[in-house]
Amino acid sequence: MQKTRETVLEIDLGALAHNYRYLREKAGKGVKFLGVVKAFAYGNDEVVIAKKLSALGVDYFGVAYTSEGVSLRKAGIEKPVLILHPQSFNFEEIIENCLEPSIYSEFVLKEFIKTAERLGQKDYPVHIKLNTGLNRLGFSEPEISKVLEHLSNTTAIRIKGLYSHLAASEDWKEREFTLGQINRFRKMAFEIVNAIGYHPLLHITNTSGIVNYPEAAFDMVRAGLGLYGFGNDPEIDKHLKPIGTLKTIVSQIMKLQPGDTVGYNRAYKAQEEITIATLPLGYADGISRQLGNERSGVYINGYFAPLIGNVCMDMIMVNISGIACEEGDEVIVFGKEQPVTEFAKQAGTISYELIAGISQRVKRVYLPE
Repeated sequence: MQKTRETVLEIDLGALAHNYRYLREKAGKGVKFLGVVKAFAYGNDEVVIAKKLSALGVDYFGVAYTSEGVSLRKAGIEKPVLILHPQSFNFEEIIENCLEPSIYSEFVLKEFIKTAERLGQKDYPVHIKLNTGLNRLGFSEPEISKVLEHLSNTTAIRIKGLYSHLAASEDWKEREFTLGQINRFRKMAFEIVNAIGYHPLLHITNTSGIVNYPEAAFDMVRAGLGLYGFGNDPEIDKHLKPIGTLKTIVSQIMKLQPGDTVGYNRAYKAQEEITIATLPLGYADGISRQLGNERSGVYINGYFAPLIGNVCMDMIMVNISGIACEEGDEVIVFGKEQPVTEFAKQAGTISYELIAGISQRVKRVYLPE
């Protein structure tokens, strides 16, 4: 494999395919599969990822905001797209682009019906979000009657899906709570199903839920982080392959003498003669300032080089004393040598935040399946 000559996020589409097939098998036959590609496909590339998943046979896509769904449509993605957190300002744009909104409150329901009626829609597909315990968005059980009342007074919309979201499906200590969510969802969903007289898509499981609660697959499952190689559980992680490797290069090498300092605020002081390297990426690329001052490091020619000094906007410095390397050599920030889960732990965060935070100015390169 050719070594990089600049900062890149290398995306392995073969690993993506592996993860999809593993989760699809766990979901079971006859169950639809929704791939979550919000936030630039968790910091990768939503268009490339969505096109690959479409080719692999994914049934649905999920994004957070309307603009993300519009981006998929402009890229030629024709599969159904669920907008998980739409705002009323975007309802007309949702309809114009044949996107499917999540309806999570009475205000949103009334406003979407109003927009759909004004635009002459009939049976426009929507997904009703039910709050079963995560307590972010969604209708509570006592509000179901209001949902049914509004639905009975219009032909502009039709329920395409009923769904909820598990709060702790990866945590076995919260199994009782998770089972309670699943049972609450089943009860609420079938109250609506019985009232409307038809069966929409029911979906509640995320990546951990797909693996840990197969009985809750219902009609469709939703996978986000698992597609990108992480399952929030070592037992799940060992079956998945992280798709991203963040690479950069050595820009400059210099010697420091005892007492010399490094970077802004002189945050690091050499206690002995050392050799350091400057690398061309920083917090503007998603490398948190929390990772500086020897809290983390990178790999150069197979050896660990700790970050020293404060992380700068466009640069980090590392101690390469004892490491044989030259200017222009490849550096692995995270990948096989250093899993992103470990790198995230060093920053006091989770893999979600770290990979989603990789700047769009970092060039993406793709390894084919």
